[in-house]
Formats: sequence, C-alpha cells, structure tokens
Amino acid sequence: MRNLQSFPYTHVLVLGLAKSGTAAAHLLLDSGVTVRVNDMKADEASEPVQELKSKGADIVVGSHPLSVLDDIDLVVKNPGIPYENPIVDEAVKREIPVVTEVELGGMLHEGPLIGITGSNGKTTTTTLIHEMIKADHKPVSVAGNIGEVSCEVARTTTEEETMVAELSSFQLLGTENFRPDIAVLLNLYEAHLDYHHTLQNYHNAKAKIFENQSEEDTFVYNADDQKICIYLPSVKAKQVAFSIQEKVDGAWADDERIYFYDEPIMKIADILLVGEQNLQNILAAVAAVKGIGVSNEAIRDVLTSFKGVAHRLEFVTEKNGRFFYNDSKATNILATSYALRSFKQPIILLAGGLDRGTSFESLTPYMSSVKGMVVFGETADMLADAGKQAGVEEIVKVGNMDDAVQEAYQMSVEDDVILLSPACASWDQYRTFEERGHMFTEAVHKLN
Repeated sequence: MRNLQSFPYTHVLVLGLAKSGTAAAHLLLDSGVTVRVNDMKADEASEPVQELKSKGADIVVGSHPLSVLDDIDLVVKNPGIPYENPIVDEAVKREIPVVTEVELGGMLHEGPLIGITGSNGKTTTTTLIHEMIKADHKPVSVAGNIGEVSCEVARTTTEEETMVAELSSFQLLGTENFRPDIAVLLNLYEAHLDYHHTLQNYHNAKAKIFENQSEEDTFVYNADDQKICIYLPSVKAKQVAFSIQEKVDGAWADDERIYFYDEPIMKIADILLVGEQNLQNILAAVAAVKGIGVSNEAIRDVLTSFKGVAHRLEFVTEKNGRFFYNDSKATNILATSYALRSFKQPIILLAGGLDRGTSFESLTPYMSSVKGMVVFGETADMLADAGKQAGVEEIVKVGNMDDAVQEAYQMSVEDDVILLSPACASWDQYRTFEERGHMFTEAVHKLN
C-alpha cells in the first residue's frame, strides 16, 4: 500500500473517527506522521481505537479539550463535524489548516481523478461513470461518498487507474489543494443550510471542485442551471457542457438521441433509465468519460443494461404489465416531483413518512399522471389531501409496505407504473430509506 511522500505536515490531529477518520489516521501513521486522534463518542477499548494506539497514535476520547491542538500543524476532520465545533473553531483562530480526508486522497492518487458533486444525482452519475470506464476495459476504482474512503482507495490505485469520487459539500469545503482532472458539477439547489448557514456558502463549497483546476483539466457542468453558469468566468479548466434543453459544446440530447458535440451516441429509446433527472446524469457521465477516451460501444453497453442505483428511481421488475420503481431515496418534494415527471404512463404513487411540518401543496402540479395513491406514515393524511386537490381518482391509507404494494397492485392495470417515491424521510417507520426501499422490493417480489 502506498503512503504519502513529501507530506508538508508533521503533527496532525484527526478529529472524529468513523470510516474517514480511521482511514486517514492509518494513512498518516503509516506515512511517518505524528497523529493525535480526538473523538467525543469513541470507546477507547474498542478494536479500531486500540489498533491506532498500537501504531503510536495519541488517543483522546470522551471530550474535546482545546489542548488536543497543542503542537498540531494540520487538522483532518470528519466531514460531518460542523465548523462551529470548538476544536475546529479554535484551529481556524490559530490559523491551523482544517481539511477532510478527500484532501489526502487527492495528494496520494497518481492516476486520473474524476470528481462528481451536485445537489442531486451524484451517486447515479458516479456509478454510471465507473461502469462506463469499466465496460471499456480500463482500470478504474470508485471512492468518496460511494464505496470506500478516498484516501484508502488511493493507497492501492495505479498511475493508469482512474479514481471516480463522489463528493459532498461537506467534503469539498475541507479542501485546499484538491484538484480533479475532470470535475463534474451536476446542479445546485437549496440543501444543508443547517451546516452551511447560507445558500451562497453551500454553492461556494460545491464550487471548490473546480477551484484548483488549470487549463490542463476539464470542467463538466450543467448548462441548464444558471446557478452554475454564473461561476463560469472564474473557471480556468476547459469547459464541457451538458444540456437537455439545447445543443451545447459537450453532451446534449434532442427528442430521439444523445450526442457528444456533433457525434450521435445512441437512441434515447434504448436507454433503460427513465426521467429527466437521469437524462441529465447520463449526459454528465458521457461528457466525463469521453474526456478520457471511453468508446461509444462501452457507453451504450452500460446505458442499455443499467437499471439504476438502488432506491433512486430504480427499476425493480415488471409483473403482469405493471412496472415497479423504487425511489425510496426521494425524501423530499423536489425529488418526488422529478420522479413523477419521469413517466408518461399512468402512475400509482406510494408516498408518506416522517412529518417535518411540510405542506405538500407544491407537489400537486406534478401529479397530473397520478391516477391512484397509497399513503402511509405520519404524513399520510396530508399527502391524501394533496392528492384530492390534484384530482387523484383513488386514495388509500395503509399501515405497512406489504399492504401498500398490495393496494397499489389492486388499483393498477396493464401499462401502469407503481412508484414508491415517498416525498418524506423514513424515520417514522424505518431506520433508513434503504430499509424502506428493501421492504418495497420484497413486497413486490411476493406478488403473485
């Protein structure tokens, strides 16, 4: 496994363990750096902590004393730790650099690096890029928010191997010199304001993905998103656009085909993924992989077989002419509105979940294709009211996912889409949106 060379810091504080902190601490220790670990919740007797201690790490758990910053010249923090944390705040006051492990991964990886960020679609786009490169028989690994920790993956990659990294705003905010060869910015919406405090702060964190790029690099961006376009004058890299609205210098689509510049890639009708959002993700992926010479054949192979990332408008199966889709990741109205716009067929919508005080009136303009609804969870009545306002013909309230799927199937006919897209978080009935999605797919497969 490769270690950091010519690392400019000698005494590093790793703040917060979990996967990223543990991986960063091991990398730093193996690279000959003096490491102190501070975690409020970690158990000092646990195996991961003891393993780091046996390598020579100074372990401080159970509290955040400011003394952990003594003699420290770099802080590597868990991305989820806010900058209001007393240790982070004090480090900034002392002018100690504060980064996330993504910075270390970028320093260590020697081959091509593709970084993907955006408010929506990161995981699907990252997966598509990874699968397209793999289908072209080129060495590739995936890291970041999807898969393994970046600095851990980078320890085993080769100079010829492309690392594809999904990156959150939390991770990017903690970068100083991180520089992907190809940076992909999918879209910018309002999100994570509890962490970033203002929309501008959030957008600026995302924009860090291209901040250190030079003329030798490539910036792939959504030309349909004006919030991204305002950054273009400050981008030094070669700009490659993607658009579902017009022909651009990059990847684009008309009613029948997708293109890269003037080169037709394939027919849209042959693509397995559905929906406007996924078409944007596909075009972003095409623009990224064409930049490293991936063949059209490999792109087509993936797009004609890829059913989607689990729980993200994922095609489950077809039964007796009904088409089942699992979009359990749709934990807000915006995501569900995208899902509803993805189909031309009549839809039976399964929705509901945690009550966060949200009104669902803004969902009604997107429900013109919804012929029936099955609602559940704390928001069942509110979603039922929204359905009535939209003129939905049949609405049923149920208590569990098995009943939801049965009811949806009963009210459906051939060619209908049965769509789980809850518009709510899952925590009223399920531990995670993944658990909710698994319950849906299991119930679908139990249908006769």
